[in-house]
Amino acid sequence: MGSNAISSTTDAITFLREQHARIRRLFDEVQHADTSAEREVKFYELRRLLAVHETAEEEIIHPRARREIGDGSAIVQARLDEENKAKKQLADIEAVDIDSVEFEVKLAKLRESVLAHAQREEDEEFDRLHEQLDADDLHRLRSAVEFAETVAPTRPHPGVESATENLLAGPFAAMLDRAKDMISKPRTP
Repeated sequence: MGSNAISSTTDAITFLREQHARIRRLFDEVQHADTSAEREVKFYELRRLLAVHETAEEEIIHPRARREIGDGSAIVQARLDEENKAKKQLADIEAVDIDSVEFEVKLAKLRESVLAHAQREEDEEFDRLHEQLDADDLHRLRSAVEFAETVAPTRPHPGVESATENLLAGPFAAMLDRAKDMISKPRTP
């Protein structure tokens, strides 16, 4: 496991909050990178973490929140709408030069959207889900979230994504698609 591995005492909600903190730090690291190469590496790490994180939420956390918390469907739909907006922003930013002023402007807007989304998620979904589930459920969810992290690719692999549209949408969309495929399809020996 990478630096975002889950310790055996951390439940899924705590881990996702820790990922939010790591996402905040990565935005800072991208913004303050000293070289183009460093910025490129940090931006890739940010995109990968966002892909892993959103996949885990969409496939594991959101469905549980829909079932477990009052008005869960409305809360989850609002978060999904925000996530879709951020995905479009990320696809847009991937098309510009990483050293351009345009990149910096788009990165700032993406950061604002992602961090506002993360705060609403924590307040409206995570806190309430944490209250509804017992410790055993939260630890079982941790295992599912951990699996989502392990199946996300370390880099985009052109030609293996499940949908042609994702090839055209950019590396982040390809990462999301690959991670979702790995979670939803049964493994064959």
